[in-house]
Amino acid sequence: MTIKELLIEADAIQVGVTESDWQQVIRLAAGPLETKGYISADYGQAVIDNTLSHGAYYVFEEGVAIPHARPECGVKRNCFSLVVLEKPIRFADSDAADIVIMFGAQDSNAHIEEGIRAIVALLDNDERMARLRSSHSKEEVIALL
Repeated sequence: MTIKELLIEADAIQVGVTESDWQQVIRLAAGPLETKGYISADYGQAVIDNTLSHGAYYVFEEGVAIPHARPECGVKRNCFSLVVLEKPIRFADSDAADIVIMFGAQDSNAHIEEGIRAIVALLDNDERMARLRSSHSKEEVIALL
């Protein structure tokens, strides 16, 4: 399945989110995935704990955060969640980000190869990024993907 198909299946696209607390953004991103049973209730907290311990290494200077945790932290099936924030926020001590793509992968190979590759392919387009940031609905985001 493509990232688009996984996002639609999980009903995990949130647009126009106003939030200034990075930990709450992690919980928001994890919410639909947990509701669908794709991750355990512990997964979002594992991402937060990992960030507190190791920093927000998943924030890139393009304003994109890709929070995730290891498969054994509660991934039940491969999944993605997308949160587009109204304003960029800092994740712990990182640069600010306004596009948050959480992913969960069932094994370490999928975790690195499929997850990151799919996200990079999605975001490797300046025009698409600008349009994503100005989206006002899930439907607009789906059309972009």
